[in-house]
Amino acid sequence: MTEMLHLDRVCVGWPGHAPVLRDISLTLHHGERVGLVGPNGAGKSSLFLSIAGVLAPQAGTIRLNGQALRTGQFLPDVALVFQQAEDQLFCPTLAEDVAFGARNMGLEGADLDARVAQALAACGLSALADRPVHQLSGGEKRRACIAGALVMRPALMLLDEPSAALDLRNRRNLIALLGRTNQALVVASHDLELVLELCPRVIVIDQGRICADGPVRQVLGNAGLMAAHGQEVPHSLTPHAPAAHVHLPNPAAGL
Repeated sequence: MTEMLHLDRVCVGWPGHAPVLRDISLTLHHGERVGLVGPNGAGKSSLFLSIAGVLAPQAGTIRLNGQALRTGQFLPDVALVFQQAEDQLFCPTLAEDVAFGARNMGLEGADLDARVAQALAACGLSALADRPVHQLSGGEKRRACIAGALVMRPALMLLDEPSAALDLRNRRNLIALLGRTNQALVVASHDLELVLELCPRVIVIDQGRICADGPVRQVLGNAGLMAAHGQEVPHSLTPHAPAAHVHLPNPAAGL
């Protein structure tokens, strides 16, 4: 895999405030999938805003495909999917919303229509193209946000808590959708089972720094490391004694 994104001793913070993140150094390759975990307030969303070119680093450098990333410019190679779908969906209909990024790339006419149709189909939303965005369900809104990212065919997608507030069916659909994408993914999530399923690599950040970066099962399965940074080992990585792991009958269900 070739290098796509490189952060060198990056400090991230809002103007006039102390850095939220300090000395962040990492490299991401084309097509790589990385989980990003840590407690609330660790700086995951702020890091995404810097990588997306929205929030300028206070120090250090960010390079995308070998070129210095310039804050404030439209970056079609990087797509950020917000934690709250309502922060991303604003056009009257789903199709118009999905088309927004592609229009900013200069697409129009038949080329634009084809790109939108492909993104909607990839997310299972073709039948809802003309529906007002406020009438979409929570799961549909989440997929709509992803369609709005895919329409630009970015090299990198940054997903902030993509499974938040989804029911089981919509969560499984989301995991299947992300599993089919060709883009590099960085997934910030408290849903550690989702991270475990999608991402071979995981980064733990806490107190403004990277605390661990390595194979997902090795990092998330380290109980001491996880506890030290406000996390728990995912249930699927927790050893269970067969004799002790028994589900008792539920009298209320007549069993």
